[in-house]
Amino acid sequence: MQVLVAIVAGGLIGHFAPETGVALKPLGDAFIRLVKMIIAPVIFLTIVTGIAGMRDLGSVGRVAGKAFGYFLFFSTIALIVGLVVANVVQPGSGMHIDPATLETAAVDDYAAQAKDQTITNFLMGIIPETIIGAFADGNLLQVLFFAISFGVALASVGAPAAPLVRLLEAAGAGFFRLVAIFMRAAPIGAFGAFAFTIGRYGLGSIANLAMLVGTFYLTSLLFVIVVLGVVARLAGFSIFTLIAYLKAELLLVLGTSSSESALPSLMEKMERAGCPRPIVGLVVPTGYSFNLDGTNIYMTLAALFIAQATDIDLSLGDQLLLLGVAMLSSKGAAGVTGAGFITLAATLSIVPSVPIAGMALILGIDRFMSECRALTNFIGNAVATIVVSRWEGAVDEAAFDNVFKARNFGMQVAVPGPEADPD
Repeated sequence: MQVLVAIVAGGLIGHFAPETGVALKPLGDAFIRLVKMIIAPVIFLTIVTGIAGMRDLGSVGRVAGKAFGYFLFFSTIALIVGLVVANVVQPGSGMHIDPATLETAAVDDYAAQAKDQTITNFLMGIIPETIIGAFADGNLLQVLFFAISFGVALASVGAPAAPLVRLLEAAGAGFFRLVAIFMRAAPIGAFGAFAFTIGRYGLGSIANLAMLVGTFYLTSLLFVIVVLGVVARLAGFSIFTLIAYLKAELLLVLGTSSSESALPSLMEKMERAGCPRPIVGLVVPTGYSFNLDGTNIYMTLAALFIAQATDIDLSLGDQLLLLGVAMLSSKGAAGVTGAGFITLAATLSIVPSVPIAGMALILGIDRFMSECRALTNFIGNAVATIVVSRWEGAVDEAAFDNVFKARNFGMQVAVPGPEADPD
């Protein structure tokens, strides 16, 4: 409720006092920095202690294989959905814009960052140059790589490593308590971030491109309700119950326009719903880089919008090429504001048919679509965690039923509770 009130208050200030709204940006930035500061150690401690406690190390590879299979399949479905909707609705048709007349200066920075997004650089970037560097840079994939490796090492050592594992478990309890303390500032962060968004871009900035924004939001909503809803039903729960369970976190994501702001809380909520810690520790962080349903829908939909707006007729072959490139370039995109725009630039820089200058058309409204991308990505990762846990037959049915059948959500605040019950 505090986050919801903060979002409404921030929107009102941004609309009626734009300068004040823009000036409140540091509040949102400071909160996100607080959360990002502790994400790496939380992920590291969760994964290491989870894997170190596994008796069957083969299950680590099995869980990872199932997770990546799920990510690849549903990421592709999301890309196809965006492609189909863009062809049916044609949100950019009739604009007749000459790409040569577009002001591209604002897009150049994104294009420059996109040049570094090659497959080789991405794969090499998973391996940190130093262990400390991975934590210092906050690179989640590098932290994940080291955490899995170290967890496997501790598990193979066995009893001699038990004191260190207990120490790491105690440190994990301390960090989750720290998360709870920082999350008390969530309403302030959401207030500042949303006030800035409305104050800087204004509600009117989406008027001319309302067709694209509306199409994207509706497509994402249908993807969550229909596609993920069917997956959820097959896994034994309702997508609407899951959304209700995560409503506080979803409001936080909406306010900050960043799914990372609620990552620690999502991990805690998934454990509370009966998903085992090792699976949560593997699936959630990797999903933030490899399972970006909202970003995938956005990329194909936005690319075809630019093509339609600039009167470029893409053949089926061109669209399939776009689909293939987007499938690769979307992997590794971070769950932070602006990452989807950079990934789109990386895709268009490889596909010559669509002018990258056309991104100037959607730069002004990208922030409004960023919220929807983050929300869809967040829900998709929650579903993936439960599904992979189901495939492993590792769900705590009592805890699962308590959340999804008895709907006993407990306190609906975007904070993890105290340390987990030792039993």
